[in-house]
This record gives sequence, C-alpha cells and structure tokens, in this order.
Amino acid sequence: MPRVLKLDMKQSIPQFLKKFSFLFSLSLLVMVSCNKKQEKVLQDEKKPNVLIIYMDDLGYGDVGYNGGKIATPNIDNLAAGGLVFKNGYASSATCTPSRYALLTGIYPWRNKDAKILPGSAPLLIDTSQVTIPKVMQDAGYDTGVIGKWHLGLGSGNIDWNERISPGPNEVGFDYSYIMAATQDRVPTVFLKNGVVVGLDPNDPIEVSYLENFVGEPTSIDHPELVKMKWHHGHNNSVSNGIPRIGFMKGGAQAKWVDTTMSKTFLKQAQQYVTSNKNKPFFLYYAMQQPHVPRTPNPKFVGKSGRGPRGDVIMEADWTIGQLMKTLKDENLLDNTLIIFTSDNGPVLNDGYNDDAVEKLGNHTPWGPFSGGKYSLLEAGTHVPFITYWKGKIEPGTSEALVSQLDLVASLSDLVNQNISQTDSQNLMYTLLGKSAQERTELVIEATSRTALRKGEWVMIPPYPGPQVLNNVDIESGNSNEYQLYNLSNDKNEQNNLAKTNKDKLEDMIKSFETIRGKDYKNIHQLELK
Repeated sequence: MPRVLKLDMKQSIPQFLKKFSFLFSLSLLVMVSCNKKQEKVLQDEKKPNVLIIYMDDLGYGDVGYNGGKIATPNIDNLAAGGLVFKNGYASSATCTPSRYALLTGIYPWRNKDAKILPGSAPLLIDTSQVTIPKVMQDAGYDTGVIGKWHLGLGSGNIDWNERISPGPNEVGFDYSYIMAATQDRVPTVFLKNGVVVGLDPNDPIEVSYLENFVGEPTSIDHPELVKMKWHHGHNNSVSNGIPRIGFMKGGAQAKWVDTTMSKTFLKQAQQYVTSNKNKPFFLYYAMQQPHVPRTPNPKFVGKSGRGPRGDVIMEADWTIGQLMKTLKDENLLDNTLIIFTSDNGPVLNDGYNDDAVEKLGNHTPWGPFSGGKYSLLEAGTHVPFITYWKGKIEPGTSEALVSQLDLVASLSDLVNQNISQTDSQNLMYTLLGKSAQERTELVIEATSRTALRKGEWVMIPPYPGPQVLNNVDIESGNSNEYQLYNLSNDKNEQNNLAKTNKDKLEDMIKSFETIRGKDYKNIHQLELK
C-alpha cells in the first residue's frame, strides 16, 4: 500500500497548486498532523493534463499484472509505475451505460434510455448535463475524444451525409474523431467533429436498424461475401467481409478498414497530444479492443497464440506503449494524470466464431471472479483500474473501493471547478494515493438489473431469467432468491449467505433501496424469505 496521508478532504486539490509560504505551510502542518511532514499533491501551478484510456470488454484477468497469460507489458508498466486499484469498478456490465456514467457522474439506471444503443440512436447525454469535458473546458482545458463513442448521435432520423449534431462536440469536446457506435454495428465509418470522414457526396449513406435496403446483400443471402463467420446476432450488412448488426447502403469510400482501426485512432491520439502540448488538455481515448469483431493488424495476427481476441489485446497494449512514448518524447509524462480502465468485464463468444473459446488455454479473462459482460456477478463490473502520474503518484496498490462514476467529481476538484449534484464522489486524494478514503456503497448494473456492493459485501436481488446466458456462456447473476456474498473470502461468489446472515441481508437491502428506490421490485415481484 502507498503511504496514506491524513488530509482535510473539504479542501480543494488546486489549492495545493499554489506555492506555500513558510508560515502557511507550517500552519497547515499543525492542522493536519503534528507528527508527519505534509506533502504537496502538486508541485507547481501548471495545470496537469488528464488522459483516460478506456478499454472495451477487457476483463480483470486479461492483463499481465493481474495474472493474465496474454502479454501486456505496456499496461503492466503503467501498473508498476502507478497505483493499482484492486476494487475498481465500472458502473455497468455493458458499454453504453458505463460510458454514460463515466462522462456524466450519473448512475445509468437513472436514465431509462441508458442501454446498449443501436447505431442510429439519438444522443443519450443531454446537452445541459454536467460532463467531464465540460468541467475541463471551464477550467481552461482543450478537450478531445478519440475512438469508440456509442452514446448516440443527433436527435433522431440522422442524415449521415450532413454534419450530425448534437454529438460529442455539444457535450464538451472541442475535438472528436470517433466511430459512430461500435465496430460490429453500421455505419462502418469514422466521424470527425460530426462529419463522416472521406464521404463521397455522390454515394450517400443510408442506415436502417429495421429493414434492409432493396438489393443490398446480407450475410444470410450472400454468405460468399463473409470472411468472419457470425455465431449470433451479426448477420445483416457485410463490410470488409464482416457481417454487422444493422443495414447500410452507400458510403463505400468512407468505410473504415477494420485491421487498421487501432492504428488510425492511435495516430489521431498522438496528433492530438502533440498539437496541444503547450496547453492543458483532457483526452478521452476510448479504444475498441477487445470488443468484437476482433480484427488484429496483420503484424499481430497469431502473436498471442490465443486467437484474434488475444491478438487484439496485444495490439492494444502496443498501441498504449506508443502513446506513452509520444507523451515521453513531448516531455509531458511528468504533468499528465493517466487513468486506465475498462468499460465492463470480458466476453469470449460475443457473436462471431473467432476461436476465442477454443484457444483460451489457461488464460482467465475474468480473473478470480464469476460472470463477465452482461452479468451482475463480479466479473461484469470489477475491472482493471490504474492511476499513473510520473513523480506524483507513488507506485503501489490500493484496496479502496472506487468507481468510474467518481471521475467527474474527482477531476472537478483537481481543476478547481464546482459541479451540480451528481452520483459522483470526490475521491481525488484516493486516486492520487494520498488517502484511503473510499466509497462505502456502490450500485452496479447489468442490462437494467441492479445490485449493491457495500464494504466487502455484495447483495443481488432476485431476478427472473436464465442463470446462464447461453449465447455467450456467461452466468447472469439471476436467481429466484436473494444472493449475499462476502468478497473477502468468496471472490468467486459461490457461498450464498442470504439465509444464514439475514441481519446483514436486511441491512444491504435497506441501503440498496435508499439509493435505488423500490421500483426495482417491479422486475421480479418476489419477497424476502
């Protein structure tokens, strides 16, 4: 554990940016500690850059520093030089809700539309909402998003041949270079500041998630076009030999090349960093790996020995190393706070036959936990979580319970901005390794179902539905009775204590309903036994 300092948590982080006089420093020392020498969180008045590296479907056990068998040396270097949170959480076990929570600081279950979105969905974030990029803009930062968006675009009935608004630029980002939704959904094009990149006006784009366009081939009626075989749910329009979700017509010159997508996003991130190196910046770098379809660059094909899923994890790790090199070359590492995490837990077969199951070997993407993507069990939301700041964050590990939900309030404090009420908690000192303060409670979500993590305990209410999601072969967390687990000695959630520890169960239910309300009961209609 890194050394813990007792700090006045009511005091704003940026106050530490000012150089203390001897007398003020002395008075502060007396106030916070009679015996310990106070350390300044920041050493000068220069505003720190902030970089969030957000992986897609990367599990707790997918990284080398957590025992993964796929080589991730650059991620491991972040862990070795930074603070590893053993209890770091995404807010949801699926991507759209997690991204919504990260950027807004609002629990996704508070927004009925915060579910996995189709590629034609309207913008999920209201343009009046507090967001991390808005907070950073107000503090004088340039803000950028590069990579996967999947939070909707426009107001409905999108015309892909005109500038699409509202989008990332209307919720706080000065610069955006994104894919519209996900790699397995149409349209398979990039957008730069709301405009499709490389679009030929004589070949306009049309998109539908309801029905195909007359005469357009799909993977079902033209299987000869398919190079990557679909397993479930991915059998509509074919692009680059890969069947997708949804139907698309036109835009041939604008279509991305799947095998160079990671390289494209890396180049954009590097250019963003170098062009903003002389002013403070916030970059949300939302990588697409290892989400399906897994399409490693040729130089990574076969490198992991674990199929395309392992290969794209290695490619993503290399990409992170290249971005770190750019930061180093531009002399920015000493003044850049890096946050590395994933939007949700792992899934192997998520719609394509790509040998992710067959070539898994002894690699365990879920780590010591049960479940995975889509699941209320731990592996759905318990994800890799690292903070790194060369010379400012002391390397080590933390057992503090933290959530991506807390980044809005924490970063607001870092840059001395006040925000309106959100579900986010200010844990900036914890993220910097200067405090052991943690969340006492956290509601986690998976496909509209919710559960509670409180201390070392997890409570999952009864929910109907299959206990195993057959298509993806993942335990859902569903049960016809309450589940109560103590993670201190049961990380794999095998010993349900709901019947033998009813006092604790009642306490967990009470805490859960205080935050969540009782409307969740409409889902299952079962009483505590």
